[in-house]
Amino acid sequence: MQRSSISTHIILILGALFMTLPIWVAFATSTHAPDTILREGLQIMPGGHFLENYNEVLFVEGGVMKKVTALAMLKNSMILGIGFAVGKVVISMLAAYAIVYFRFRLAVPLFWVIFMTLLLPLEVRIIPSFEVVSDLGLLDTHTGLIVPLIASATGTFFFRQFFRSVPDELLEAARLDGATSWGFFKDILVPLSKTMIAAILIIMFVVGWNQYLWPLIMTTKEENYTLVIGIKQIYQVLSEGGELPQFQKAFALTILATLPPVLVVLVFQRWFVKGLVESEK
Repeated sequence: MQRSSISTHIILILGALFMTLPIWVAFATSTHAPDTILREGLQIMPGGHFLENYNEVLFVEGGVMKKVTALAMLKNSMILGIGFAVGKVVISMLAAYAIVYFRFRLAVPLFWVIFMTLLLPLEVRIIPSFEVVSDLGLLDTHTGLIVPLIASATGTFFFRQFFRSVPDELLEAARLDGATSWGFFKDILVPLSKTMIAAILIIMFVVGWNQYLWPLIMTTKEENYTLVIGIKQIYQVLSEGGELPQFQKAFALTILATLPPVLVVLVFQRWFVKGLVESEK
């Protein structure tokens, strides 16, 4: 039994090292001078240019038009991630509440129509979505970036399943106490759903943070770029004016793009697990 436990831990440690090694290599390489990277390739040990490289990436304007910093892109990514997550949770909860508790004739067919949208990737509806946003004059705005993406079949499915597990006696007791439909939702269902809300928020934040295709189409100005787009732009402009390729900037942006989702998952890890495996009723 002891030998089996040791072998299990060894396998888990090796798996963790395998997953974190590329991130460590990216971080170590981002702390070296460009000539060192060009001459020796990827680095496994940190260099002495950490503050210099990250200060330049965060605060010195770069890109094709020299109008954007990583700090500005970080802000845009944060707005997209939070707006994406909060919007999806709100819309999904309201849709699931209507389907489960209003019990109108088309509730089940509508749910399956919503669920079938999982079969349609963003690429299928990206042209009509772009045309609608463009006609509304919302290009290069946070509203146009977030609103078309907040409908969520996944979130609606999870909240529907959770609401269906809530005992009917709670609804009957609320009605006897004179609670309105909105009062029942706000005062009873939302507090009961807090762990589920936390889990969906974390998942959707990570998904929104990593969006690439939609922000790429929606943004035409560098100052509106997200961090994920910024990495691509840095790779495209690796050499400027005969200077050495700035690989350290690309790796620094990669590390900066990785940190917020990792921190969100680590901070809210307990709520995330509870939301997926437990139901507090």
